[in-house]
Amino acid sequence: MSRPAVFAAAILGLAIATSACTPLTSYSGFQAIEAKPTDMKVGEDSKSTLMEKLGSPSAVSTFDNNTWYYISQTTDRVAFYMPRVIKRDVVAIKFNQADEKVASVNTYSLKDGKVIAYNGRETPTRGREMTILEQLLGNVGRGGMLPQDDEAPGQRPGGR
Repeated sequence: MSRPAVFAAAILGLAIATSACTPLTSYSGFQAIEAKPTDMKVGEDSKSTLMEKLGSPSAVSTFDNNTWYYISQTTDRVAFYMPRVIKRDVVAIKFNQADEKVASVNTYSLKDGKVIAYNGRETPTRGREMTILEQLLGNVGRGGMLPQDDEAPGQRPGGR
């Protein structure tokens, strides 16, 4: 091969190899189209106007139905690595119980979140631990085969 062809092939191979390392950006959750949750006015907007402008919330408070959450998140993933959260926005809108008007609009970002350390322990079960071989061969020899009676179609074998 000529020198320019080798150089072109090397450039092409390098471009293909590095294209696999470009990050894939993924957007999930609430996507504001016409109105943003932060644009809601305290004391003016109600649950019904909020539902018209924004649609249903991403989540509603578990203990108080007067708090709605609109949550959006942007993640980035490179090659085979775990996805990494780049941006997270949570807008919490609280309503007055009496007139269902917006009482407050609070905005939280990724910096406001807290990392939860999961406990890796397992709940023990009673009984003994079975080996892989016992699990594979555990049912060999148990029970018999169903009787092969020549009965009319649609009937269960053995009259069961």
